[in-house]
Amino acid sequence: MSVEVEVNEDDLAEMVDQVWESYLDPEGINPFIPTYDENQPSEVHSSVSISGSWTGHLVYACSTLAARRAAAAFLAMEPDEVSEDDLSDVLGELANIVGGNVKAMLPPGALLSLPQVALAPESTARYPNTERIGGVYGVWEGEPVSISMWQSRAVKNEEESK
Repeated sequence: MSVEVEVNEDDLAEMVDQVWESYLDPEGINPFIPTYDENQPSEVHSSVSISGSWTGHLVYACSTLAARRAAAAFLAMEPDEVSEDDLSDVLGELANIVGGNVKAMLPPGALLSLPQVALAPESTARYPNTERIGGVYGVWEGEPVSISMWQSRAVKNEEESK
């Protein structure tokens, strides 16, 4: 049985700020700037699924350049030194960190999957039978970045029918 998600956009924004301050911009030079544009383009995606007491996905999406910069910051490298494997590893870890924080706010019984990463255009990253229930959308160094939560429609429909 799934419960209504207890994580709101303010909670998610706080989690994203913590990730930025801890891993991507510890010196506060290049902060994440909210744009509130949930339709901004993205080229790479990483996600973790949560199942159990809540069923859905946490998705980190951004441009390829933002992904390269994130990997460089996370790994203390120069952007031109970042490999495709580095991109995949770091994007997966970023989704895992935020997803783990979301999971910690849910009732007991929630399980977190291993991260899935798609270094491909937005049209290939779909989450069937889900709906976006919130997110944090913005730019980092002029590049689009979003972190969104998607809830299973089947579970939501089941809850509404009770």
